[in-house]
Amino acid sequence: MNKSALIEAAAAKAQVSKAEAARILDAALEAVAEAVKKGEGVQIIGFASIAVKQQAARKAKNPRTGEVLNIPAKKVVRIKPGAKLAL
Repeated sequence: MNKSALIEAAAAKAQVSKAEAARILDAALEAVAEAVKKGEGVQIIGFASIAVKQQAARKAKNPRTGEVLNIPAKKVVRIKPGAKLAL
């Protein structure tokens, strides 16, 4: 499902126009993105939890040359599905 199909489905379920559903979806996604950029987690009970985690620096090996590479620490986004997304 792409964004257009999601907007169409949400508009039908909420009985609102597609334009209104698009504005609401865009606002919700923007709010989630802003929270994640600040390093805050987002928890939608039953659906998913989005958290920013610190990944430690590590060493890796180039399989072609055997050269050892230093990969720096970085922040990564982790998404943990809730009960409604469980298969």
